[in-house]
Amino acid sequence: KMTMEGEAGAPSNSNRFVNVYPLDSYKIGQKDERKEKDSSVPARMTRMEQLYESEGLRRSVEGVLLVHQHKHPHVLLLQIGSSFYKLPGGRMKPGETEVEGLKRKLVNKLAAPNLEKEELPQWEVGEELATWWRPNFDSHQYPYLPAHVTRPKECKKLFLVHLPETCTFAIARNHNLVAVPLYELYDNHQRYGPVIASIPLLLARLSTVCA
Repeated sequence: KMTMEGEAGAPSNSNRFVNVYPLDSYKIGQKDERKEKDSSVPARMTRMEQLYESEGLRRSVEGVLLVHQHKHPHVLLLQIGSSFYKLPGGRMKPGETEVEGLKRKLVNKLAAPNLEKEELPQWEVGEELATWWRPNFDSHQYPYLPAHVTRPKECKKLFLVHLPETCTFAIARNHNLVAVPLYELYDNHQRYGPVIASIPLLLARLSTVCA
């Protein structure tokens, strides 16, 4: 069993083996449509700027969930429309730890509604894979904080999420949950953006065990 948290609620980095289970071990159901908060990237940047004025730096978390097909690891992505993909996650609430925020977002994006706590899928938040920074209110993000940037607008952290051997996902009707192989993601910035395209390299230091 993978270690979930270290001291003070921080994910552990001690275990380098990741158990990955077949895609067909998981059931995928539907729930009510989820209305997108922003109709376009400029609209999202405008909303981010407004929130920055009242809350300061945007802190967000995203989860990397792995399955396999024919013993090759795939990453689970939410597909919105025909060409937009994102990792499950989102903005943290003030005072939340990263683990708390990501668990809340996973339930919100991937779990059936109105479940009791003991009925929720047993997702385990593992090690931090990367930190990305957004210096300005635009689409550019970097896996480091540029030296000249003193007031970044967003700090986004990616965490590995260990799935149980089987569980049921519930996805908004206007979204799709798709499993994309690592070779499709690798260096494919044009289709998936720099954050998702970096995942194969981030996982290279881990050993995946395809059950």
